[in-house]
Amino acid sequence: MRIPILRLASRNILRHKLRTAMTLAAIVIGVCGIILTGGFVRDIFVQLGESFIHSQSGHLQVARPEFFGEGSRRPEAFLIEDEEALKRLVAAQPGVAFAMGRLNFHGLLNNGRTDWAVIAEGVEPQLEARLGSSLQYIAGTPLGVEDDNAIVIGEGVAQTLDLAPGDAVTLVVSTPEGAMNTLDFAVQGVFRTFSRDYDARAVRLPLAAAQDLLATPGVSVIVVALEHTEDTALAKRRIASAVQAQGLAVRDWQELNDFYEKTVALYERQFGVLQLIILVMVLLTVTNTVNMAVFERQGEFGTMRALGNRGRDVFALVVTESLLLGAIGAAIGIVLGILLALTISTVGIPMPPPPNSNAGYTAYIRLVPDVIAGAGLVGMLAALFASLLPAWRVARTPIVDALRQNV
Repeated sequence: MRIPILRLASRNILRHKLRTAMTLAAIVIGVCGIILTGGFVRDIFVQLGESFIHSQSGHLQVARPEFFGEGSRRPEAFLIEDEEALKRLVAAQPGVAFAMGRLNFHGLLNNGRTDWAVIAEGVEPQLEARLGSSLQYIAGTPLGVEDDNAIVIGEGVAQTLDLAPGDAVTLVVSTPEGAMNTLDFAVQGVFRTFSRDYDARAVRLPLAAAQDLLATPGVSVIVVALEHTEDTALAKRRIASAVQAQGLAVRDWQELNDFYEKTVALYERQFGVLQLIILVMVLLTVTNTVNMAVFERQGEFGTMRALGNRGRDVFALVVTESLLLGAIGAAIGIVLGILLALTISTVGIPMPPPPNSNAGYTAYIRLVPDVIAGAGLVGMLAALFASLLPAWRVARTPIVDALRQNV
């Protein structure tokens, strides 16, 4: 006599409510844990990436290929001369919000008592203000369009040279031709980014002043801001195609920020280990529950086989029951995980400053479709794998031995 597997399995999971509840609780907790931790880790990725984009690199940078390889040592040696035409070409590409020039160079900043080696950037103040939403000014104000003799400095530079807004400084540089040049500035603001190392050496001044200081009309790089970060890959291909004839190269923000890629690799590995731990936890819990149920129901399975059902029917029944529990637990876990994520995100999680940073931040739990789907899949797979061995054992138990359990 063939049995209606699905209908019988759905009835069986309601027969032992306490055991079913324990199994569901393990699956629900595991699924919720993956959704919450996965959303938390993804929020770290998003906030870290946006911090780099909106305080340092922008979404994309266009420069001579040599600049990306040797520019850290000799940035003033690889200049773009016709910056305005290039900015118009880049800004005309779909998805680009605006493009601006930067002139990078090395120099010595003097406060009248001592010198400090700095990495300087000549910037366009109005456009930098639009891009720099993650640039936090802890003293003074950002550069303005009319501030020709003003300079803003990183927090570490201000601490090292004991500088505050209003103080006078002198910037000493070597021009591309090898001559020495100096220019006096007034400190207008002190900024803080995500990176402590960057803040320890970075200073910014108006692009016109930087070009005058280096005696050059060019820029080192064209910084591109996009309307949406998720369009970075597509915009990079379009811009690379547009500037290829000029012999220029394009790098995206992930390539420009090595710290980001290493951080993502580290957290992804940790999250993978956490997923494995949760899977094992759920697997062990469900296996224990299924083993107890199978042992107690051996007489029932013996009766089924005595009535004409085969071992594979019993195997299918046990596996189907576990799959039903896995599906129900995964569904409840997904709903509960989403509700918890939304609730936590309305408040936020205050976080201390990460490594290599002086700034704390507020973390959130992001709802990531692939993480949610993966969490549900983990719950179902754990229930499935937990049932295979007990189901195989009971299906191979001799009918006589199974029937003895009814005595």
